[in-house]
Amino acid sequence: MRDAASPSRLALFTDRRFLVMLALGFAAGVPLPLTAGTLRRWLSELNLPVEVIGLTASLGLAYTLKFLWAPVLDQARPPIFRWLGRRRGWLATIQPLLALAILALGFSAPTAESYALAFTLAALVAFLSASQDVVVDAYRIEALDERQQGYGLALYVWGYRGALLASGAGTLLAVEVGGWALAYAFSAALIGVGLVAVLLAPEPVAPPQVKLPPLARLRAAVVDPFVDFMQRPGWVGVLLFVMLFKLGEALAGVMTQTFYFALGFTRPELAAINNVFGLVAILAGALAGGWLISRIGIARALVLTGLGQMLSNLMYVALAHAGHDLPLLWAQVGVENFTDGMADAAFLAYLSSLTNRSFSATQYALLSSLAAFASRTLGGGSGYLAAAMGWPDFFLLTTAAALPAMGIMLWLLRRMPPTAQAAPAG
Repeated sequence: MRDAASPSRLALFTDRRFLVMLALGFAAGVPLPLTAGTLRRWLSELNLPVEVIGLTASLGLAYTLKFLWAPVLDQARPPIFRWLGRRRGWLATIQPLLALAILALGFSAPTAESYALAFTLAALVAFLSASQDVVVDAYRIEALDERQQGYGLALYVWGYRGALLASGAGTLLAVEVGGWALAYAFSAALIGVGLVAVLLAPEPVAPPQVKLPPLARLRAAVVDPFVDFMQRPGWVGVLLFVMLFKLGEALAGVMTQTFYFALGFTRPELAAINNVFGLVAILAGALAGGWLISRIGIARALVLTGLGQMLSNLMYVALAHAGHDLPLLWAQVGVENFTDGMADAAFLAYLSSLTNRSFSATQYALLSSLAAFASRTLGGGSGYLAAAMGWPDFFLLTTAAALPAMGIMLWLLRRMPPTAQAAPAG
C-alpha cells in the first residue's frame, strides 16, 4: 500500500513544486555541454592540439570550488529581487547573467592561434552555472520533505538530461544551420525556462533568522557546516570516495568528443546517437538505478552500479580498435549511458543521505564539488595521456582509474551503511 505521505502520480503533474524541479533541472543542465563536449567539438574542428583541448577540463574548476562561495548563497540575501525570497532571488539574479555569458561565448570566435577570450568566457559560464547549481540544490532539498525527495530528484534528473539533449544535440544541429554564434544564442535562450520556473515557484519556508554578532554570523555561515560534517565517523573516507567515484568516467569523458572526431564520426551522427539515443539510455539507466535502490538499498546499489560504470569504459577500447563503426558506436553509447544513469541515481541518493538540512546549500555544494574534482583537475591531463598512450591504452587506464573508489566504497559501506551516515551530527 502506498504511504499516505508519498506524493500520488497525479501530484507529480499538478503540484507545481515537482514541475519546478523539472524546469530547474533543465536550466541547470543547459550550460554543461557548452563548456565541455560542445566546446571541445568546436575546438577540434579548429584543429587545436589535443593537449590544449584536454586543458578545457580545468575551465570548469568552478564546479569543484563552488563550496567556497556557497556559504554566501546559503546565508546572505540576494542583492536584488529580494521580494522573491532568498533562494528564488538568487536564481533570478544569476540566470540572466548566465544567459548573457553563454551568448558572449558564442560570439567569441576562437581560432587555432587565439582562444584566450573563449576560454575566459567559458570559465565565466562555468562559474555562474556552478552558482546556479548551489541554489537549485538547496531549493530542492528545502522545498520538498524527506518522502518527496526521490520524486523531486527524479524529475530534476529528467529535466537535466533533457537540457543536455537540447544544448548538446540541439547546439550541434543549430551549427549546421547558422554557425556557432547562432547555436550558442539558442542555448542562451533555453535558460529562460529556468527563469520562468523561478518566477512561478513557491519560495521554501526560510528558517528563523537569529540576530548574531558579525563574527558569530560568519562562523554560522562558513565554519559550522564543515564542523558538522567532520563530526561524522569516517568523514575523510567519505570525502575521498566522493572525490574519486567519477575519476574513470571523467578521464574518458574529457576526451570523448575528440576521440569521436578522430574516428571520423560526423556532427549529425553524434547528434542522433550520442545525444538523442544517449539521453534515452541514460534516462532508462536512471529509472533502473532508482528501481535497484528500492529493491536492494543504496549500499548494494552503489557497489553494483559503480562496477557497471567502471566496466563500461571497455566499450571505448573496442570502438578504438574498430574505428568508424556505427553499430559499435550505438552499442558503446548505449552501454556507457545506461550504466552511468544507474550509477548517477545511486550516487546522488548517497550524497543526499549525507546532507544536514540545517546547512543544505553549503554541505551539498561541498559534496558535489568533490564529485566534480576528478573531471575538473585530474581530467585536465587526459589529453597528454591520450596523446602519449594512444586511444586503446588510454581507455584501459580510465577503466583501472575507478578501482581506488571501488575499494574505498566497499570499506565505507561495510563500516557505515548510508542509514547510519544520514543522521546529522550533534
